[in-house]
Amino acid sequence: MSLAENAASVPPESDDATGAPAQDNAAGAPLRSLYDDFEALIDDARTYFDAELSYQKNRAGFVANRLKNGIVAALAALVIVIFALIGLTVGLIIALTPHVTAWGATAIVVGTLLLGAALLVRRAMVAFREMSAAMQPPAGEDSDG
Repeated sequence: MSLAENAASVPPESDDATGAPAQDNAAGAPLRSLYDDFEALIDDARTYFDAELSYQKNRAGFVANRLKNGIVAALAALVIVIFALIGLTVGLIIALTPHVTAWGATAIVVGTLLLGAALLVRRAMVAFREMSAAMQPPAGEDSDG
């Protein structure tokens, strides 16, 4: 074997750009410094953080899109229900007109609807009072805690 072939088969003496000799452990693998381990850990943490941030952004966008679609569908359903209730009201007035006059049928239907609305308002007021009472501190206790 020539001298040039022998020199080409010998591994380089240094492992990095500083020219420091490479050190090997008992298994023959190069030793890593604690700094290199922390640097790798920080790089992995950044990669994980970027991936998690991207995932959460995509997830929030998906939820916002579905929320928008749900609200639009609920509002469309509400409009259809209102139209149906208007049709029912007009139908009740028409159905009651032969039995009582047109004014009587209108008065019966409107009075019944207003009575139902008054009962619902009363129920809502009770619920709001109970909610307000639950938010008040108990009697005899300071608000400082």
